[in-house]
Amino acid sequence: MKKKVLMSVLALSVFAAAMTGCGSSDKKGVKLDPDNPVSLTVWHYYNGMQQAAFDALTEDFNATVGKEQGIYVKGYSQGSVSDLEKAITDSADGVVGAEKMPDIFSSYADTAYSTQKKVGLADLTQYFTEDELSKYVDSYIDEGYFNNDGALYLFPVAKSTEIMMINKTDWEPFAEETGVTVDDLNTIEGVVEVAQKYYEWTDEQTPDVPDDGKAFYGRDSMANYFILGMKQMGTDIFEVKDGKVTFNTDKEQIRRLWDNYYVPYMKGYFASMGKFRSDDVKTGDILAYTGSTASAMYFPDNIEGDDSSYPVDFIVCDVPIMEGGENYKVQQGADMAVTKSDEKHEYASCVFLKWLTQKEQNLQFVCESAYLPVLKEANTVEALDKVIKDNSIDINDKAYECLKTTMESFDNTKFYTPSCFDNSYNARQVLEYNLSDKVKADKEAVEQEVASGTSREEAVAPYITDEAFDEWYDSFCQALNDSVAE
Repeated sequence: MKKKVLMSVLALSVFAAAMTGCGSSDKKGVKLDPDNPVSLTVWHYYNGMQQAAFDALTEDFNATVGKEQGIYVKGYSQGSVSDLEKAITDSADGVVGAEKMPDIFSSYADTAYSTQKKVGLADLTQYFTEDELSKYVDSYIDEGYFNNDGALYLFPVAKSTEIMMINKTDWEPFAEETGVTVDDLNTIEGVVEVAQKYYEWTDEQTPDVPDDGKAFYGRDSMANYFILGMKQMGTDIFEVKDGKVTFNTDKEQIRRLWDNYYVPYMKGYFASMGKFRSDDVKTGDILAYTGSTASAMYFPDNIEGDDSSYPVDFIVCDVPIMEGGENYKVQQGADMAVTKSDEKHEYASCVFLKWLTQKEQNLQFVCESAYLPVLKEANTVEALDKVIKDNSIDINDKAYECLKTTMESFDNTKFYTPSCFDNSYNARQVLEYNLSDKVKADKEAVEQEVASGTSREEAVAPYITDEAFDEWYDSFCQALNDSVAE
């Protein structure tokens, strides 16, 4: 992280954090001793540049506010998100050999929901005033209230949403010859139409080889496709009350999702091959994808095909939505939870979280991660540009364009994340894999038929009938119901 912390800014950060800290201390009567500092452990899933950025900020805190108030913070990466979830779950379950629960840990809502039931989480409303909380993006704070008991169990430190990224270098000749524009990609239905044109256009490049068109598009999270697609059409697929869920799977709406993902995938317009769709862009297997804002960091600089390698430029766009739907975007990214312990550790944890999420520090972190800041006042291009300039941050071009695109549409966006419920992780896994696993297997069967001489149209036909949809729809609904069965 290339940054130059100006002394005046640093002094201001120390003063602001100290002042807000004093307010909470008076409220709780918590007194810390700089000569006998409280040690805090933080478990997270940051790696690479994100971890370096987090570590640098932690060092700044320890040398300033932490030293002054008597708090020392040490962060530990647990690897991937799934690695972190396992470490937390093992610790909460008391698995032999598991480490003790950390003071603070990164967590998605479903993991925090189950952890709170097992070992308890601190109610953060005891350490943040209403005025302080009002400065954060409302929906980010609301996500932390998941038990209907008035307690805030999760605190936002950096969030993400989805964007669309395009291989500009290969897009331009296609767009010039066919007349398509980036605006045609504003809706999911528009993406399907463009993807069909791209398949047909690439197929025409080799007239002596039939049915060898290329896929245009892929998406990383199928769960987001279902959850946000339904929400854009006016339906909460997960309707939650008192921790229990009702699945709203309107058949016509689910059919629209099927028609705009499964069908174009089967026809060769969409694809998913590598672990992430940015991998598929890198190999030249697709031209565009929908993924998290953080994925911008991994968009390739070069296409590494079987027979060629060449540099590519990029385009960042708003994520497409269902035609005629409301402009909902996913709200995602792990928050921070504070393990229930004693007042000194809980209070010290909140002093650190408060400092970490102030505009100056938070924007420094998001510059290295393509996450979004959590304060309302920080979600502007002007605030971003100022922090970059003041701290001489050498921000990645892709991360900057991703943040800029998202911030420019921030005020016109409704961010959404479903509520937690018992076995919500299992239900989300159904959304993630049920259709995506089916389409991969069915597409492979089609490719085998095409390889044996059957035309693609003929090979695909039995898979995209009304009867084929009905059969899958029934099994999909059953899988959702089974996922939350006691």
